[in-house]
Amino acid sequence: MEIIKFEDFAKIEIKIGEIKSAEKVEGADRLLVFKVDLGEDLNLPSGRDERQIISGVAEHFLNSEDLIGKQVPVVVNLEPRKIRGLESQGMILYVSDDEGLTTLEPNRKTKAGSVVK
Repeated sequence: MEIIKFEDFAKIEIKIGEIKSAEKVEGADRLLVFKVDLGEDLNLPSGRDERQIISGVAEHFLNSEDLIGKQVPVVVNLEPRKIRGLESQGMILYVSDDEGLTTLEPNRKTKAGSVVK
């Protein structure tokens, strides 16, 4: 485990997003492409901050449609990255244990875009 300074950790912005769609990336066994609603952002023409996020978790979620509607924490200020020609605009956080991966969700419905503290 690498120790980081608090100042570095404080730079990470995490918000709750709602998964609107989750589909396998064509030709990739492990990748899912998500559309995640991160709430209102008045600077966007649509009025919504909806991000495309590519995640290598398909083997842990056999039916990706089960993820639709789930609220998940998303690192929103991560530099965009191209994966298989698709731009990933954030990172969904998961929980990993001996049984695999699972989503990390608030214990009650919250507003999309709520800040994780």
